[in-house]
Amino acid sequence: MTIDFGIFDHMDLGGREPGVLFEERLRLLEQGDAAGLYGYHVAEHHQTPLGMASSPGIFLAALAQRTTRLRFGPLVYVLPLYAPLRLIDEICMLDQLSGGRFELGVGRGIQPFELGLNGVDHLASLEMYMEGLEVILAGFGCGLEGKLLDHHGKYYEFHNAPIVHAPAQRPHPPLWYAVYNNPEAAVWPARAGCNIAMLVSASIVRLIVERFTTEWRDAHGEKPLPRMGLTRFIHIAETDAQAELEARAAYDSWYENLARLWRAYHASPAHAPQNFDVARERESMIAGAPETVRAELARHLDESGCNYVLGQMFFGDLTFEAMSRSLRLLTDEVMPHFRTGD
Repeated sequence: MTIDFGIFDHMDLGGREPGVLFEERLRLLEQGDAAGLYGYHVAEHHQTPLGMASSPGIFLAALAQRTTRLRFGPLVYVLPLYAPLRLIDEICMLDQLSGGRFELGVGRGIQPFELGLNGVDHLASLEMYMEGLEVILAGFGCGLEGKLLDHHGKYYEFHNAPIVHAPAQRPHPPLWYAVYNNPEAAVWPARAGCNIAMLVSASIVRLIVERFTTEWRDAHGEKPLPRMGLTRFIHIAETDAQAELEARAAYDSWYENLARLWRAYHASPAHAPQNFDVARERESMIAGAPETVRAELARHLDESGCNYVLGQMFFGDLTFEAMSRSLRLLTDEVMPHFRTGD
């Protein structure tokens, strides 16, 4: 099986000025575009240095103009923070600007403090998310067919709303959903036709993939399975020792960015490994020379049953040079192994 590779990115602030951060990311993604990466998936976070692409559409619009083949999108848009009509327009514009390369990740938002600071009750966010997605998908259809949008729900009310934008991809861009550690959470995205991404140990991912596949077959018959993404921190250097040294320090920097908002509210991000060693033990971190990374990825993919790799390769205070080298080693010395089956 051919395995495609993409990038997952929190775009955390790693000791750079934001303008430098954005430009460096664009340069790295130009490099990945030329080397054959499939996709780029950026997280949305607010009021935290974990996520400097807090308005992902703005960054992705710039990316659309700097790349030609790379597919891209949020993983995920935090739907309760958006007015659905406005987001319909934004998604359609990004899909049109990119010539149909947009990938639409959706979710409720994992961080209760971010939601609260933006006036959304975390307990209501799931209902808001599901209703918001219903409106957005209906809006795509209205834009394509020249119809008016009507919706009468608990959180959103529209009567004869004109929709003038339409996506380039029909009926809409591919959907993405992040599944954490519960196989039951795979039921809805399978039936809704979503691609999925997972950041847990390979054995737990296997349980999610099996449940997802069963539900997909029940809902869609023999339609080919979508992308089931294995998300991993990945850092590659010429030697195992160099890769570990760089990744260990950078992970500490990333974790400090992750934890800052939680700590401000006297809480801790229990869902994330607190250091490099724990991350590697839980199989969310792979660092080493190309041959080491190839072997580890092959093991994770074989055990998990995934068909797509989302490498979190840009994190913490890694230098631009270290990230560029790691990406080059991935595309030159790791990716070909999974494309040829050698």
